[in-house]
Amino acid sequence: MEKILVLYSTTDGHTQKISQSIKTLLSQNGCSVTMMSVDDSEALVLESFDKIVIGASIRYGKHGKKISDLIVKNKQVLNEIPTAFFSVNLVARKPEKCDPETNPYFFKFLKQVGWQPNIQAVFAGKIDYKKYGFWDRKMIRFIMYLTKGPVNLDAVIEYTDWKQVDAFVSSVVEMK
Repeated sequence: MEKILVLYSTTDGHTQKISQSIKTLLSQNGCSVTMMSVDDSEALVLESFDKIVIGASIRYGKHGKKISDLIVKNKQVLNEIPTAFFSVNLVARKPEKCDPETNPYFFKFLKQVGWQPNIQAVFAGKIDYKKYGFWDRKMIRFIMYLTKGPVNLDAVIEYTDWKQVDAFVSSVVEMK
């Protein structure tokens, strides 16, 4: 039985939701899966896993510092074990920005940390204005206005393509 780590960094909880779906699907495929937030990963021994899946959300154009630091610190191990990485962001709601090659935040991040995971994906996130604090609500609404996204403060829109998540999991299962 393959031991797989699903490690995630989330801002508002949607990347955790996607990670939970990935864990469930991997478990249904006969894998032994450990899911963990990067916030709880200090004592983690990456070498004890057969495969590693890392997911991270973006806020204001950047992935979280903790996930960046973890990848940079463990780059050698990550290059020796089959790995997959997915990024969750609202820019990916646009068809021309939902691919690792076309999502500007995705390839900028991988270049920054100097890592090339075996499998890569970009998933569109979720907008939920009521969940955000005062300043995040204002800033995200302004960004949505500039990018022709939803600006209604009652909007709760999940853009995630769950079939894309399923296909990503299938690739992880097949990854050698």
